[in-house]
Amino acid sequence: MAHASAPNLNDLVHSDPEIMGGTPVFVGTRVPAATLIEYLEAGESLDEFLEDFPSVGRDAR
Repeated sequence: MAHASAPNLNDLVHSDPEIMGGTPVFVGTRVPAATLIEYLEAGESLDEFLEDFPSVGRDAR
């Protein structure tokens, strides 16, 4: 059985001075990566985060 490797962080999060002033965001979105951390710290689930920010998409995991 083949085991998929975890995606590289650079494939998931991007920082560009032209996008939200360089705030690290999920690739292809304007959703700050820090928002996911805030959700998890508040006791929210990954599913709740993805439901609130569908542009991130589950395939970014």
